Amino acid sequence: MEKISTHQFMTLGAAILMGITFLPVASNVTRACGRDGWMTVLPGFAVGIPYGLMVLSISAQYPRQNLLQISATLLGKWIGKIIGCSYILISSYFGGLLLAQVGEVFQRSIMPFTPRWLFCVGGLLLVLYLVSAGIEVLARFSEVIFPIIVIALVLNITLSMSRIEQGELLPILTEGLKPLFFGMFKVIPFAMSYIFILAGILAFLPVGKQELGQLKTGLWRAVFLVGVLDMLVALIQILVFGPSETVRLVYGLLVLGEMVQISQTVSGVESLFMGVWLGAWVIKISAFFFAAIWGLETVFRLQGLKWKLVVSAVFLGITFGFVRGPSLIMEIGLVEVYVILPFTSVWVLTLWGASRWKKETGVLSND
Repeated sequence: MEKISTHQFMTLGAAILMGITFLPVASNVTRACGRDGWMTVLPGFAVGIPYGLMVLSISAQYPRQNLLQISATLLGKWIGKIIGCSYILISSYFGGLLLAQVGEVFQRSIMPFTPRWLFCVGGLLLVLYLVSAGIEVLARFSEVIFPIIVIALVLNITLSMSRIEQGELLPILTEGLKPLFFGMFKVIPFAMSYIFILAGILAFLPVGKQELGQLKTGLWRAVFLVGVLDMLVALIQILVFGPSETVRLVYGLLVLGEMVQISQTVSGVESLFMGVWLGAWVIKISAFFFAAIWGLETVFRLQGLKWKLVVSAVFLGITFGFVRGPSLIMEIGLVEVYVILPFTSVWVLTLWGASRWKKETGVLSND
């Protein structure tokens, strides 16, 4: 069976957690609580830490099993199947929406005369290759790509500092602390998407007390690294554009890329950054593709290339169902907030409570 190391767990988790959150995060939090929105990014991501620790604690009691298998054990066969079917549907639908976003953004930002479907099919082929190669290959791919994503983000932020407008962050907390909770609520779905994928990755993690400690440390590091990076992305956009313009620019980071100048000779380097952002998209879409495959294998015992092609067809069907940008952006946000967030949070809390109860009452064997 495939396995990933503790270091790969951290980098793969960080890459999945980040995904392309750096594109909409500034607009989301600024819309919720104005110029103070950047303060809510890190606390919003940090909510994923207790959920991640709960998932890892459940996994320690049921090694080499994903949460779908554990659900059948703790909650019963039929409830497990209902959860598994929901997991498959959510994974397929959201993955298709992310694939549609690739075509939308790349066509609008780089090649407006290139057919949108070409970007979508090309991205799906990359995803299908990684999925067919296995989770270990995706983990190694993340080890290579994620540091490049981090470097590109830091460069984009650093090269944009010359355009900072003084005073855009002032005054601070003019409306008090209450709006900050609404800003956090805009970020928490990003963390829950990571926990959603972690539910399937569990089956490939190393077992043992020492490894469990390393996995917990990797979880903390991944969350804080991504949280700090996204916080800086939101902060630089508010400083450069101001709160009102940041809300209007859904993909403000791309606009920053267009404004970047190097030594007054090289400008408009967003095309270089977009090549890196594609890697982030591929990892995130691959994760949801894997989730759909894991669900099919766990619930229906369906596996093999034929079913990967079926999932690919479903992804493309969903992708081509959303042609225009505004409806696509709205749909992605709705699925994250009203589907992934409640489903994952309730599911993990229920399983954690059931596992604790069975352990304390002696129903769970300690083998």
